[in-house]
Order: sequence, then C-alpha cells, then structure tokens
Amino acid sequence: MNERPTPEPAQEETLFHVLRTLEANPRTSQRELADSMGMSPGKANYCLKALLDKGLIKMQNFRNSRNKLAYAYLLTPAGVAAKTSLTARFLKRKMAEYEALRAEIEELRREVGE
Repeated sequence: MNERPTPEPAQEETLFHVLRTLEANPRTSQRELADSMGMSPGKANYCLKALLDKGLIKMQNFRNSRNKLAYAYLLTPAGVAAKTSLTARFLKRKMAEYEALRAEIEELRREVGE
C-alpha cells in the first residue's frame, strides 16, 4: 500500500498553522512566517518546501514587484482540503484538552472546598 503515515499532533499543528497563515495572507514572507510561528527561518523554509512538494501550496512571483524575491504562497484545492481536515482534527484535539482541563479544575475546586 502507498498510504502516508499520519503526522504527529505537533507536526499536524504546525502544518495547520502554516496553512492558516498562508490562507489569510498569501504574501507572507518566510521570515514573517517564521517570526509569527516562533520558528527559525530555516524551519519555515523546510515547511514551505514540504507543502510545495505535497502539492498543498503553489508559489507565484508578484508580477509587478521590484523585489524579485517576493512570492505569494497560494493554497491549492488539495491544500484547502487538507486545511479543512486539519482544522477538524485540531478542533477535536483542543476540545478534548478543554474538557480534560475543565474536569481537572472542578476536581481541584472540590479539593480546596470552593
């Protein structure tokens, strides 16, 4: 079989945030992406190359740009579908974390007699 392994939750979360950032602002530079996500520019470059290789984004030069290194990172239809799927899994994971925290808070409140 040629099935891809499911990424780890941390990798999925990074992918989700990168796709979300690029969808909101396709003209985000690699440095801006790295800064907004708290990662090195090298890791941002690696992530973008992986997304390009998977066909989830495509890269376009700004036509009228004086800066020839300026690119737009556009989500492909496959990228939009992947982001939708990642969003659902991310939301499910965060809801489970929320419920676990809520239960822990209630238990701690009972312990201190609130």
